[in-house]
Amino acid sequence: MQLTVGPNQFFWKADAWSAFYDQMAAAPVDRVVLGELVCSKRLPFYQDRMPGAIETLLEAGKEVAVTSLALVTLKRERKLTAELVDAGVEVEVNDLTTLAYLPKDVPFSVGPLVNVYNEGTLAWLADRGATRICLPPELPLASVTALAAEGAARGVAIEVWGHGRLPLAISGRCYHARLHKRTKDNCQFACEDDPDGLSVRTLEDQPFLAMNGVQTLSDSCASMANQLEVLDKAGVNALRLSPQTGDFLRVCQAWRDRIDGTLDAAALSEKLETLSGGMRLSDGFLTGARGADWSRAKEGEPA
Repeated sequence: MQLTVGPNQFFWKADAWSAFYDQMAAAPVDRVVLGELVCSKRLPFYQDRMPGAIETLLEAGKEVAVTSLALVTLKRERKLTAELVDAGVEVEVNDLTTLAYLPKDVPFSVGPLVNVYNEGTLAWLADRGATRICLPPELPLASVTALAAEGAARGVAIEVWGHGRLPLAISGRCYHARLHKRTKDNCQFACEDDPDGLSVRTLEDQPFLAMNGVQTLSDSCASMANQLEVLDKAGVNALRLSPQTGDFLRVCQAWRDRIDGTLDAAALSEKLETLSGGMRLSDGFLTGARGADWSRAKEGEPA
């Protein structure tokens, strides 16, 4: 099974951004998606570094793609979307408006923010040129299995979210700006203070969600550590690892060890909890009653 590093969902300083992709060139992963997914205002801080990062990753033998924005609303964002094809690598579509700017004969991939919920949608995207689809992370195992079968029949690789805070929603409003009593146009890049997202708690002080500018994320770190064999049997071709701060290179290595059979599910889960700063793991969307559930609880361990 392949490993993909998805686009960074957060706003990092430019030097940290560059250092991360230098690390990914040496990581035991097959594919890297980079670029701005969440907020176009972040892009100018590292946009001039993208060609160098792409070149470094390609020289290291990685498959490389650039992501579209998840929500295209402004004229300058439409212009940025139209220019994605000029990067010289595959475009990952995370907003279907991107298709209007891709030539009909150019293959592309589809990210998890596009609602590919059924075989009909997958078939339409395949006919349009999609060669790989990362499924939305909220799908249950039965749906993943059906879509993997359809993907195999049409020559479309199927990817599943493997690790990281889950992308749940994108809004026209900026939560970080509102928290600091600023307008979206004058946000002063408050999201930079929370490089892994800002945790949101309920009135009862229970962990609930995380916010990241205009994006809502899961509080927990989704992980398919206990589901690898199930997903492999279902016909899934790749797992997606979502960037986080800390030693992400070790996160990638731990997943590679799990795929190669040198690390079991329990050991991987323990490593990931440590490497994610003690963040709670979850995999409930796939097989549980709630997305926040963690399958280890079924074996008598605390969720």
